[in-house]
Amino acid sequence: MKQIPVLGWLGVFVLAAPSGDSGLPYAFSFSDRTVWVVLLLLMVLALLGMALLMRKKMRKIRDSGASAANPRNWLQRFTREQLLEIITLKKKKTNASCLLVLLAAAMLAPVSLSAQNTTAGGSLLSETGILITITLLALPVLLGLVLLYIKMQRVLRQFKNKQRLKDADQLAAYLKELPAETLEQVLEKRAPEQALLQVNEPGGLPIVAAKKRAQKRPDIDPALSRLVLWYLGCSVFWLLFGTTVGEYLGVKFIAPDADHVSWLSFGRLRPVHTNAVFWGWASLAMLGLGYYVVPRVSNTKLYSLKTGWYVLWLINASVILGTLFLMAGINNGGGEYREYIWPVMALFALGLVLTLWNFYKTIATRTTREIYIANWYIVASVIFAITIVLVAYIPIWQNGLGETIIQGYYMHQGVGMWFMLFTLGIVYYFLPQQLNQPIYSYSLGILAFWTQILFYTLIGTHHFVFSAIPWWLQTVAIVGSAGMAIPVIAGTTNFLMTFKGSWSKVNSSYTLPFFLVGIIFYFTGSLQGTAEAFRTTNLIWHFTDFTVAHSHMTMYGIICFFLWAAIYAIVPRLTGKEPPQISVGIHFWLALIGLLFYIIPLMYGSTLRGVAWLNGVPFIETVKGMAPYWLWRAIGGSLMWASHLVFAYNMYRMYVPGNELPDIREAALNRLREDAATS
Repeated sequence: MKQIPVLGWLGVFVLAAPSGDSGLPYAFSFSDRTVWVVLLLLMVLALLGMALLMRKKMRKIRDSGASAANPRNWLQRFTREQLLEIITLKKKKTNASCLLVLLAAAMLAPVSLSAQNTTAGGSLLSETGILITITLLALPVLLGLVLLYIKMQRVLRQFKNKQRLKDADQLAAYLKELPAETLEQVLEKRAPEQALLQVNEPGGLPIVAAKKRAQKRPDIDPALSRLVLWYLGCSVFWLLFGTTVGEYLGVKFIAPDADHVSWLSFGRLRPVHTNAVFWGWASLAMLGLGYYVVPRVSNTKLYSLKTGWYVLWLINASVILGTLFLMAGINNGGGEYREYIWPVMALFALGLVLTLWNFYKTIATRTTREIYIANWYIVASVIFAITIVLVAYIPIWQNGLGETIIQGYYMHQGVGMWFMLFTLGIVYYFLPQQLNQPIYSYSLGILAFWTQILFYTLIGTHHFVFSAIPWWLQTVAIVGSAGMAIPVIAGTTNFLMTFKGSWSKVNSSYTLPFFLVGIIFYFTGSLQGTAEAFRTTNLIWHFTDFTVAHSHMTMYGIICFFLWAAIYAIVPRLTGKEPPQISVGIHFWLALIGLLFYIIPLMYGSTLRGVAWLNGVPFIETVKGMAPYWLWRAIGGSLMWASHLVFAYNMYRMYVPGNELPDIREAALNRLREDAATS
């Protein structure tokens, strides 16, 4: 069968067709010297590209000073409202003398770059070891060029900022000397004419709808803001790390012979991926948002900032050590999502205990009479997380079927009573805030809260239907899974009804679309989990990639989209800097389309595979039949991974000062307003 080129990791690899009856979808391997040659060529191309970009930036910096804006040209760019305001200000100042305060433009130190090329040649290039060495040496050089490029971008932006302020001063001085009659003539030319098509003044972004900007919250404790931003920054790092590992694992599904290194084997990397995104990305992001929400709705200060920092270091240490142990082959022995050995998980559990104490003391000193429902969810989730970690790692019931039952309890409680419960608490705060109206029903929220605690704690063993655990226990899990329809329907209704009368705000917000997608997946993904629990569907879907698709629909479609929505809502309020609206849209669509490309083919192919098993089709034939669906999995995963790179860039733009260039028209108007106020 003829094979097609496949998009691979960190570049485009043209994969050769499998030889003979190897049973492998693609015969790609890092053991092949050709692969290292391709990698080296790609790296050389990247170095050349970075060098050309830096050359362009240097030329731009050199030529920027000579391109001062002509004030007469800017006069034609003012809107009618701005022209009217300028005329009003000038008429107020007819008999007053004015002095414009000019801002001195800072001089940049001359920057010189020297490039030194070294080429390797000769017959040594035919050796795989030499190629690997050159590739590894090129990596830090490439990283250095990337960092240099980022630094040059920052210098250029600062220079542009000062240059635009200088142009604004020149424009303001020109407007001061300009007669009011000239401005009125320009205004008359701007009078709206009767026409079939009226072109409005450009406002916002030219190709996307302008979004509403967040208001900075000046009353937030700067020390708390710093703590929250550190939590979110660390979580973004673990998102990039964990999903980069997941991207490589997705490629190994279509090129399983890619490498033969023990610490890069699928069995070791898969728990690295899951645990990094669970305990690193999602947990740190949730806790960071929780440290903002809990004192906010309690109308008091966080009890202990120092404890919050201790928790941050404990959880980061847990994930770092756990990752190193997993890649070295040191693990807990096959328990899914609890592969970390107990000393590593003890650090995480200690962090949770300190968090619970901190949240409890904060809520105890609240100045509000009621405990808002967001704090119900958040505190309950921390209590359950401590409980499930203790239950999962205490050894007295870890024998035989007891370990299987505990594994089902731990695995499902980790998702439902830690991630889901905590994230729902975050939504109960941020969704009404972004819509600027109260939650639709407090009673529905309480109903969803208690029924989730009642039913979700029973459903872990539905992962082991038709196993050796007692039949009645399996039935209890199935009944609990069906009962989960109550909190899911109640919560979804509550969130969607909160949108009532405010659906028009979705178009002008870059956070509400994330919330809306999360709500949709909360309903569909949760009810899909209920459908999977029944014995008839278990026969088809269990032990297939349907469960992989389901876990990504819930953990990614619900948890990640909710967390992104909350992060985009709070970070601009803490830093005063907005993310680029177009790149927020790119992040949203890449993540959503990538997720759909990931889950839909897997669900379809896995259903066919389960039916084939029931019909007696040999196992290896069903493995071969999954190859095209695994290709879609790799494509969807690549889009999702790319969205995380865009998200990290957006976070960088919100964190780093001096990202937004000033509007020359507004800056000039501000000069005139200040002058009018002081005269």
